[in-house]
Amino acid sequence: MKKIAVFPGSFDPVTKGHESIIKRAAPLFDQIYIAIGTNTEKDSFFPIKKRLLWLKKVFADYPTIIITEYEGLTIDFCKKVGAKYILRGLRTSADFEFERSIGQINKKMYPEIETVFLLTTPEYTALNSSIVRDILRHGGNPSKFVPDEVDF
Repeated sequence: MKKIAVFPGSFDPVTKGHESIIKRAAPLFDQIYIAIGTNTEKDSFFPIKKRLLWLKKVFADYPTIIITEYEGLTIDFCKKVGAKYILRGLRTSADFEFERSIGQINKKMYPEIETVFLLTTPEYTALNSSIVRDILRHGGNPSKFVPDEVDF
């Protein structure tokens, strides 16, 4: 049986932290779906087409990584693609508490699913997409915080 994982998120935009987690997880799974969840009630900073393109560029050399989008519950997407793992990155203990709750609910809804946490490397602990968006909103250059393939 293939080990299939889903790494869900908005990736608005993808950061070097996301990139690090996914590249470190790649050897652990036969296939990883990087899945952009679409939420019609939430406005994104970058259009989904741009985010999908960036992710495809960043992971172009990783044939086991599939870039896609989905609507609805992450757990339903996992069932659809046959994933038994949800991959999540943890920066802080607050991330753990938030992700633990979601992971436990997902397990209750889909007993076959396991949530796998990878710790961020220390240099990316403070980094998130919101910070990158803030830098952009205020005219700054966030290129140190995003993969080279991300062009604003």
